[in-house]
Formats: sequence, C-alpha cells, structure tokens
Amino acid sequence: MDVIHPYCAGLDVHKKTVVACVITPVPKGGWHKEIQTFTTMTGQLLKLSDWLISKGCTHVAMESTGEYWKPIFNILESSFEVMLVNAQHIKAVPGRKTDVKDAQWIAELLQHGLLRPSFIPPIAQRNLRDLTRYRTSFIRERVNLVNRIQKLLEGANIKLASVASDIMGMSGRAMLDAIVAGETDPLVMASLAKGKLCNKREQLIEALEGRVQPHQRFILAQLLCQLDSLEETIARFNQQIEVYSEPFEAVIELLDTVPGVGRQTAEMLVAEIGIDMSRFPSAAHLSAWAGLAPGNYESAGKTLSGKTRKGNQTLRAGLMQSAHVASRSHTYLAAQYRRIAARRGKKRATMAVAHSILVIAYHIIQRREPYRELGANYFDQQQPEKTTKKLVKRLEHLGYQVTLQSQSASVT
Repeated sequence: MDVIHPYCAGLDVHKKTVVACVITPVPKGGWHKEIQTFTTMTGQLLKLSDWLISKGCTHVAMESTGEYWKPIFNILESSFEVMLVNAQHIKAVPGRKTDVKDAQWIAELLQHGLLRPSFIPPIAQRNLRDLTRYRTSFIRERVNLVNRIQKLLEGANIKLASVASDIMGMSGRAMLDAIVAGETDPLVMASLAKGKLCNKREQLIEALEGRVQPHQRFILAQLLCQLDSLEETIARFNQQIEVYSEPFEAVIELLDTVPGVGRQTAEMLVAEIGIDMSRFPSAAHLSAWAGLAPGNYESAGKTLSGKTRKGNQTLRAGLMQSAHVASRSHTYLAAQYRRIAARRGKKRATMAVAHSILVIAYHIIQRREPYRELGANYFDQQQPEKTTKKLVKRLEHLGYQVTLQSQSASVT
C-alpha cells in the first residue's frame, strides 16, 4: 500500500493522558515507531508538540473524543496538519485493545492516507460557534422554566395558558407578579390585561380564579427570578454575538432575507457552515453533511433505507425550527410544505423545507445575493393545465358544473 505521509503521528486521547505514536522512515528501509505518553496539562502538551517537531512530523491524527481533543488541537494546530477523525471510521480490527495499539493503528491509517478528517472551522468561526451554541442552550433552559411555571399554575387551578397564547407576555407577566405579591381577586388580575387580551376579560376572570397556596407563591417567585436572570444572560449573549459577527455581517443580512430565517438563525448558519463554500462541492454535499439529505443504503440493486444520516445536530435543529415558521407563511416554501405534507405527512414535509432552506443558504453564501421569492403559486404555474384539471374535478365531485373562460376572452 502506498505511503502518503512518511512522517506522521497518531494520538489516542483521554481525559488525563494522551498516547502518541510517531512513524518515521528508516534510512536502510522500513519504518520506525516510537511511543510516548503525556498528560493533558498545557505544559505536557507543549512537550508533546516539541517532541513531534523533533521527529519531523508533518501530519497528526486523533479521534474526536468528546471535548478532550480541543486542548490538544489548540496546541498543535499552528505547527502541524492536524486531522480530527470520527471514531467510527477508524474502528480497529478485533483483537487486543490497548491505548498503545490504538495510537499505532491511527498512525498507520494516517500514514497510508486512509483517514477522512472532520471539518474544523477557522478560529473566528469557532468562537462564534461557541457563543451561538451556548445561547441556544440558555434559550432551551428558558423554555424549560416557562414549562415549569405552566405546570405550577395548573397545580394551583390557574388556567391562564388556556386564554393567553403566551403566559410570559407583558400581560401574563403582570398577572404572575400580582399572584406572587399575594393578589387573589381575579377581577383585579384580569384588569392587568393589555392589547388584544383585553377582549377576553370574562375568560381571564374565570381562568384566574384559582387556589394558590403560600408555598406555590414562593416557588413561582423563584422561577420568575431564574427566568429574569436567564433573559439577562441571553441579552448579553446577543450583544457579544453581534460583536463577533461583524466579519460575517454582510452574509448574515443576506440570509435574513430567507422566509423563516431570523437574525438568530442566520447567525447560527454562519457559525455552523461558515462563509467559505469551497469545501462543499455542491449544495447536496452540504445537505448530507448536515443530516438533511436522504440516506444512501443500497444492496443487490435494492434501496433498503433512506434514513437520514447523523449530521450536525445544532444546524439540523435550527433549520427544522425555521421550516416550521416558513410553512406558515405565504411563500414558495409554504407551498412546498403543503404540497409534500398532503402526500407524505407533516414530518417529511418539514424536513424537505429545512433541506430547501439549507440549499438556498448555500447559494446565497456562494453568490452573495439576497433571496428571491418564487411565490406561493409557483407550483401551480409550472403545470397550469394539470392544476386546472384537478380543481375542476374537485368542483364536479361537489356537484357543480364548471365552464371555463380565460380572462383574455372575457375582456374582448
């Protein structure tokens, strides 16, 4: 087998230690393997880097084991071509398994060019990705807190969520604060409603007539305090993300023109896929990497499964949320959702719209052009005769006799 990287190293990474195997050529022919073990403290990792440099290594490979690869990558990325590989792709043949053998196996695979590296974005994108992912975590915690508040209100016979669509809106929050303050009169609390909720005054009075116990007021107060703290944290994250998004601001503004994609989703897209589309040969490659393309599992000429692969979960979840929003608009994406949902169900339709949003984002970033809406009647205009025939047939099934006349003929 051909040797691609004559001076290389494989690392078996753990929480406290990293085992390194260096493979170098011998002048008389053959290969020399040398193995050393280092701790994962910064000082020891610097010694690892110096040792690899002294051996003339040019390429280093390691498994993507949790978060433990990051300290090593931070030290080695400036001096070597570092490959981060999926552990499933380098599973060793059955037999004895030790840290030393794992490091040797990784080094041998790297030596012959049999490893496919994972994508590690540039430092600016990595920083933005950390911020957007942690913001997403805090937003999820906020949702969990709101659910806990809703659960507490149900236990206290307060049916506010049955009347107000958002119990944490301006009106709902004022009513919750009144409950914490000890207010028990539903008339007084209902008078705190603002906006369209004022039209539901009688329903609010019935919903706010509960049996709130003292311990429930205490729990509600603590939950609201946590919620306020989380909202302040999210606001600070938004400010910090705006600072780190300045190099990508032009692309973020272009992505914000896509239906269903807001500012936060646009920032997430840039953080996850970047603004350099050269590493994706096509939009189909990007969709497969994100886990939004049909799977490819064929044997004996039969397609056995079309299940999507496990891709970038953060990107996939964000696009699925955007697809839900886009499906409720009067746009091409909403028409696509309704067209697919009628035949294959809502879940597959949402996945298809998410896939379309990602393809649109790919071309927007590649061409640096804003989104151009095709219109909600795009599919009808593609085959007008077929659409007309289908609608006429539906009317005839309802008992009508249909006579068609074009608008141009009626005008003359």
